[in-house]
Amino acid sequence: QVQLVETGGGSVQAGGSLRLSCAVSGYTLAGNCVAWFRQAPGKQREGVAILGSSGRETYAEVVKGRFTVSRDSAKNILYLQLTNLRPDDTAVYYCAVPSHQLTCPWNDYMYGDWGQGTQVTVTS
Repeated sequence: QVQLVETGGGSVQAGGSLRLSCAVSGYTLAGNCVAWFRQAPGKQREGVAILGSSGRETYAEVVKGRFTVSRDSAKNILYLQLTNLRPDDTAVYYCAVPSHQLTCPWNDYMYGDWGQGTQVTVTS
């Protein structure tokens, strides 16, 4: 059974930084795909960053250059470093594991295991 627990959210001013963590059990991050999504109030959930099975990082255009995804394979923890935050980054952030390990998609419906989310609020 896969379990994901996000922590690290909070409220920051525009231009600030946060580091989100996702502790994963029942699924080995090393060599497998994992992703971060977010959902802002009144909006659809959107992909933020993907860490592929080879370690390749892929980012949504709106966060490229500001967010960095990484993992600690020894601890089986996924991270998302958020810098230069903007008010439109305000959302609940989720980590997720795809339903099929051979895929690493942007579509949220292809992810079968999700954490409970952590709130990020950016004030101007």
